[in-house]
Amino acid sequence: HATLPPALLQGSQKLEGLGSQVLILAGELPKAELIRSLAPASIVNAYGPTEATVCAATWSCPDEFDGAIVPIGRPIANTRVYLLDGHGAPVPFGAVGELYVGGAGVARGYLNRPELTAERFIASPFVDGDRLYKTGDLARYLPDGNLEFLGRNDDQVKIRGFRIEPGEIAARLCEHPLVREAVVVAQPDRAGEKRLVGYVVCALGAQSEELDGADLAGALRAHVAARLPDYMVPAAFVRLAALPLTVNGKLDRKALPAPADEAYARSAYEAPQGEIETALAEIWAELLGVERVGRHDDFFELGGHSLLAVRLLSRALDAGFKFTAADLFQAPVLKELALKVHLEPQPSSPGVICVRATGSQPPLFFVPTGLGDCSYILNLVEEMDADCPIYGLPWPSFSEVCSPTLEAIASQVIPAIRKIQSHGPYRFAGYSSGGILAYAIAEHLLSLSETVSFMAFIDVTLPAKPAGMTPTQMVSEVVLETLESLEDEHFKLLKRFAEHSSIPRLLEKAQQIGAIPPDHNDALMYERIEQFQRALQLYRAPSLPIEIHQFYATVSSVSRCARLDKRSIAPERSSPMRGWDRVLSAAAIDTTPIPGNHATIMNTPENRKVLACSLSRVLNSSPTK
Repeated sequence: HATLPPALLQGSQKLEGLGSQVLILAGELPKAELIRSLAPASIVNAYGPTEATVCAATWSCPDEFDGAIVPIGRPIANTRVYLLDGHGAPVPFGAVGELYVGGAGVARGYLNRPELTAERFIASPFVDGDRLYKTGDLARYLPDGNLEFLGRNDDQVKIRGFRIEPGEIAARLCEHPLVREAVVVAQPDRAGEKRLVGYVVCALGAQSEELDGADLAGALRAHVAARLPDYMVPAAFVRLAALPLTVNGKLDRKALPAPADEAYARSAYEAPQGEIETALAEIWAELLGVERVGRHDDFFELGGHSLLAVRLLSRALDAGFKFTAADLFQAPVLKELALKVHLEPQPSSPGVICVRATGSQPPLFFVPTGLGDCSYILNLVEEMDADCPIYGLPWPSFSEVCSPTLEAIASQVIPAIRKIQSHGPYRFAGYSSGGILAYAIAEHLLSLSETVSFMAFIDVTLPAKPAGMTPTQMVSEVVLETLESLEDEHFKLLKRFAEHSSIPRLLEKAQQIGAIPPDHNDALMYERIEQFQRALQLYRAPSLPIEIHQFYATVSSVSRCARLDKRSIAPERSSPMRGWDRVLSAAAIDTTPIPGNHATIMNTPENRKVLACSLSRVLNSSPTK
């Protein structure tokens, strides 16, 4: 018997002499190809952290193994393994969770490190008297009951509000017959926005095939898109002869090359034709960070997503090109989208995003969130069944008002609304704190003797008392939330720094430790968020003669900052009415539960479909006059 790290065997040339041995592989996840090359040896894949006395689970390789996934198996005797979510609850079968280990092998703690011991070793809520070790490893159950290891949770990345485990994407890539090894990382594009990039080493038989980079990227993109949500599909796929490794045999992330143009799923290049195609191609190239865009290229296959789609619509409108978000989703290929473009030298409603242009009912106006983001609208509307035009309202330019109140911010939006719909009844929808702005807009319109016939709140909480933090502290938490994937040491460092610094200094500090790219500065955006938060704190919602529909998240969520500060959840956040029953009668509030928490009701496709269906049903049944 021999216990060996896979990296030692991976670099060995002659493995024939091991055929009669029992080999226990431990220390890291072995590749399926290595497992097959060791036949006919008896292979055991062992998993376990030192804190669980080295071994916690094992998997015995069956004869004639030909799979793409090497599991870590099942718990050994006297050991219990749990997969839990961020709230300590078991995850559904097949879902990704963090591994907790209990049983006789769990250590007592860290010598002379009581704080770290308290953080990592907890009392088991499942077995009286048992202690669990919080490993920080991610896994899920396979259909046969074995566990699949998916990397560390400190490898998690947060992109456009989505929390992503790159190891899960890499595991799906390795299931493709063309792929022998894969790794997925988050890299900044030219604009400083994070995007996922997949790096693959092709299987030996596939390297001889005449697959160029774009064809490979197209095949892998289709493979991943069929198995994972769209936000987990890498923007680019880079083929490598071998993954770069450090002297210790670990992945050398710094040596991974930036994706070139051939790393994107694209058709054979043909130059854009005509004024519209040429202008759109220039906008696409700048937004997507690619050298050139051909008339057969697909916006989403080049790495486009809902946030970039909003920017594309805005940039095109500034250039006098009018089309809707629905046009883009239905015709994402450049030459096809160009056919849907209407020339508008004078945009009728500056900053307004036209998501859907036609419908027999009055339009529905969505309000951006308190972060100025209206990209959530596009994917939600794609799932909705509503016979009405749909628009995304602009975030006001805060520089036009001095120390703005929410009423003043709302008044700036009214002209854009009335250019589209001169008179009521008006219909609005808002997500998160953007819903409070929607309420302020309704207040203003009612003061003008207009009618508001529909108001949809998507998990919108009306705080019972002013927040215990200043607007600057609240925005600092927003900044830190985008950096939640940082390792604990760096995250806690930034959190301590944020308590006594301005937003620009916090961003500068984050750049210094490599948490954000050195040339990426969102200070102006965060300044606007800070102004909006200040206006929210000053706003006192009046009682209005309207009804609201509250689509509330059934799962409470607590940010990493709140967990570190041990903050309790305000009572109104756990109420289906979310605190609006303080200013409206209970009869005026219709509540609808939506599965998920505040973030996942919108960014998890299954939950978003429930939300879209519920919102469409209520919208279609509401009076339009």
